Amino acid sequence: MRSVNHSHRPTQPRRPVTLALLIGLLAIAGCGNTLYSIQANSASGKLEEARELGAEQSAPYQYFYAKEHLKKAQTEAAEADYSDAVDLAQASEESAVEAIRLAREARRGAAQ
Repeated sequence: MRSVNHSHRPTQPRRPVTLALLIGLLAIAGCGNTLYSIQANSASGKLEEARELGAEQSAPYQYFYAKEHLKKAQTEAAEADYSDAVDLAQASEESAVEAIRLAREARRGAAQ
């Protein structure tokens, strides 16, 4: 009888590694929508706060900049361009934060 040499096994496919890579790629592809949703919700909340503080009158440039950028972000997300959508939603939030600051300053100035 001949002894079998197990040291020269044929290479087996690395299914766990391949599966992990596939899952990772699918997760990355789905992250754009998630990141956009988080950023858009945050921007929307800040925009609403700015509106409640009267930023439409006291900081119109910042308020409407934020509003239009959020609207454009929604359009980009509807076209599955999540990278641009996230950037636009972030710009919207930053402008809304500035509108909030200016609206609060205007209220303080009016109260004095």
